[in-house]
Amino acid sequence: MPLQKSDADHGLSTISAEVVVIGAGLSGLVAAATAYAAGKNVAILDQEPKASTGGQAHWSFGGLFMVDTPEQRRLGVKDSAELAMSDWLASAAFDRPADRMARAWAEAYVDFASGEKRAWLNNLNVGIFPLVQWAERGGYGPQGHGNTVPRFHVTWGTGPALVEPFLAKVMEGVKAGKVSLHFRHRASSLTTTSGRVTGVYGEVLEPSTAVRGQASSRVAVGHFEATAGAVVVTTGGIGGNHHMVRRQWPGGTAPAEMLCGVPASVDGEFLPVVESAGGALVNGDRMWHYPEGIHNHDPVWPLHGIRILPGPSSLWLDAEGRQLPAPLFPGFDSLGALRHIVASGHGYSWFVLNRTIALKELALSGSEQNPDLTGKDVRLLASRLRPGTDTPLQRFMDKGIDFIQASSPTELASRMNQLVDSRSIDAAALQSLIEDRDRQVASGLGKDPQLAAIRAARRFATDKLMRVAPPHRLADPAHGPLMAIRLSVLTRKSLGGIQTDLRSRVLDGEGNAIPGLYAAGEAAGFGGGGVHGYRALEGTFLGGCLFTGRAAGRDAAASV
Repeated sequence: MPLQKSDADHGLSTISAEVVVIGAGLSGLVAAATAYAAGKNVAILDQEPKASTGGQAHWSFGGLFMVDTPEQRRLGVKDSAELAMSDWLASAAFDRPADRMARAWAEAYVDFASGEKRAWLNNLNVGIFPLVQWAERGGYGPQGHGNTVPRFHVTWGTGPALVEPFLAKVMEGVKAGKVSLHFRHRASSLTTTSGRVTGVYGEVLEPSTAVRGQASSRVAVGHFEATAGAVVVTTGGIGGNHHMVRRQWPGGTAPAEMLCGVPASVDGEFLPVVESAGGALVNGDRMWHYPEGIHNHDPVWPLHGIRILPGPSSLWLDAEGRQLPAPLFPGFDSLGALRHIVASGHGYSWFVLNRTIALKELALSGSEQNPDLTGKDVRLLASRLRPGTDTPLQRFMDKGIDFIQASSPTELASRMNQLVDSRSIDAAALQSLIEDRDRQVASGLGKDPQLAAIRAARRFATDKLMRVAPPHRLADPAHGPLMAIRLSVLTRKSLGGIQTDLRSRVLDGEGNAIPGLYAAGEAAGFGGGGVHGYRALEGTFLGGCLFTGRAAGRDAAASV
């Protein structure tokens, strides 16, 4: 069983287990639960307090990429593994020698997502919301980026419900004396014996009362050493470390100001430790940040931002008031929109819409912003179809510093300029854009590709029911008032990371597995050091944690 004792003479605590997992996020819990289920003694280390168990997954919307599911078929969606793989490869655009393993992981993951994943989750009592969502719609043609069909399945209970079965299995192991949890244990180095990784060394941090997601103290009060037959690294990405994000930003010029979509503990500081032990870090310049971030009016961590999950009807303008080109409509190509906005020399952009579109189409990412889904509250969920005044979105509209309302385009432009202390938005140009757009609506046909995309989206039942408003004039007072939302760049995910093989073993620079060392989740680029390539299809981050964590737990257990 896992043991811990204190060496009073040296202030050193010692831990012994067959498998040591660094990180108590989703991938770490999956790896630990899998290794315990295989009969192994497991120790889990995490630098954060117990309150943060589950990591980023707890905060998530719970979206899962799945293919050809009962939920899709009930909605008339025709999907297949072949179609999903075609979409994945078109979006990933693998083009580097280091992508060899990433592509292998992609093929394995699509096979998983179109095969056993749905049944496996069902056996774990993980429910799926029946209305499948359509993320990353693309718009570049049949060989371009994007999901051809809706594949974003929301976990019933959002992120916490996805964490629960694995945490429950871990706690079963704790009760049985086979699993030990060591919070406030910050790993700082790996120990190696005769070419095999055999343990971890680090600092014991002072106790902390920080609630989930809050920055916790980094004051060390002691040291620890953990010995193991195998070590699994599940320490996450770099999204909370803006210094590292800026250093790795493709092209080298990140926006001057960015919001943070993950807690400060997502710092990437253990990745160089793996590199020092011989592990290959690849694709560090590939990241998945969002252009639709808004300031959280009730922040938990520094620069806390929330992502808007938009429907397709808002006008998307850059900081100078120019409409983003097709197909950069809301919800179609996150990375393409991000690149376009940053290239304009600004770190923010605007949605221009009205109240009808806001209430019908805007959702907020995260478990805490979706109490109906998170709480499995059917009655509250029904209120989405008849939005009231007491919703998370309405609270952002009332309290959020990024939300502006006005009775006319001229007034809206003035308030937009006041918010950013600029004169960049020309009132006459904004009014002309809205009028021209409204003429296209009134025509019933038109040449506007965005309106064509809106009408096409409403052919899908989920979109028509709860995600896409019927086309109407933005300036129609019956749908007012007009609104503008300032959108900031929001840091979130690393797409690169530690290179691994299909057993989640860490590879060195020559492609050889390092004995005793494994990596999973975001730390491993969700598989192979970058399973997504350049672009994600969404719902593949949590799924990647599940898939790689399970592989790591299985092989680590089998190796000891």
